[in-house]
Amino acid sequence: MAKVVIISGSATVKSRLDGVLERIETKVREADLDVQTIKVRDLPPEALIYGQFDHPAVVEANQLLEESTAVIIASPIYKASYTGVLKTFLDLIPQKGLEGKVVLPIAIGGTISHLLAIDHSFKPVLSALGAYLILQGVFVQDTQVERSEDGYKLDADIVPRLTSAAETFIREVQLRNTQAQPSIGIVSV
Repeated sequence: MAKVVIISGSATVKSRLDGVLERIETKVREADLDVQTIKVRDLPPEALIYGQFDHPAVVEANQLLEESTAVIIASPIYKASYTGVLKTFLDLIPQKGLEGKVVLPIAIGGTISHLLAIDHSFKPVLSALGAYLILQGVFVQDTQVERSEDGYKLDADIVPRLTSAAETFIREVQLRNTQAQPSIGIVSV
């Protein structure tokens, strides 16, 4: 079974980003893919700030990434870039730590002017980490995700784009997983 890791770069508990990721994760799980989540905010701050590559939580997170077929990376956008807490984690991923992986970037921001952050912030670092295929990302405006006591309500305009991105991601993961499987040959005697 293909393994997917979701990296959430939100520093906030109950972030609107969580609502977006819940939708994507549900679609990915429906495709019978194994999903694990790394919430960077839950990693020990001292490990992130001091660059402790050997911290058990960092080692465990990097092990999840190493064993994965694909990654969904998501972050709020502040000042035209992903969060600082996500940056501290990305710095702890080994060089070529995303080698051979399909990656779907997702961003949420206050205004449409943050749309290009996916291309200008995410893609260069994902490429430097060796991502095999960086899919077209999805940008969501804060106003398209409503928080409530029951969870999150997504604006009708964003649901089809998230669904389409999830379906493309799933197709690519399944294709990549099939290509990675050893072929079984029939030997005639």
